[in-house]
Amino acid sequence: MKSDLSILGFGCMRLPVTKDGNIDEKQAYRDDQIPIDHGVNYVDTAYPYHNGESEPFLGRALQGGYREKVKLATKLPSWLIKSRADMDHYLDEQLKRLQTDHIDFYLVHGLMRPFWENLRSLGLLIS
Repeated sequence: MKSDLSILGFGCMRLPVTKDGNIDEKQAYRDDQIPIDHGVNYVDTAYPYHNGESEPFLGRALQGGYREKVKLATKLPSWLIKSRADMDHYLDEQLKRLQTDHIDFYLVHGLMRPFWENLRSLGLLIS
């Protein structure tokens, strides 16, 4: 895969939904895959998007060779972290949900002072 990031990325926070509020998977697959087919190679999601269904959907959508075409970003849910073990737990869960063995960009989500102070006290350092 080419190492340069596309100037445009694709975010999975507001995927199309059905009348009942669930992800409209048929439309969302098309919406995800068409940009990738045309050179978009940065895809972003997060643990809570779509009531927790964005990561599992994206894991399914990136099958069939699409995972290899993108740099994948998701986020550590900072408000859920109470221990160092929680960091590993959520990362492992997200890898399974995304059906991948690696995440290219792992961001910290919802970072406010109390969450940052907690994460720093648990050994999270950003350099």
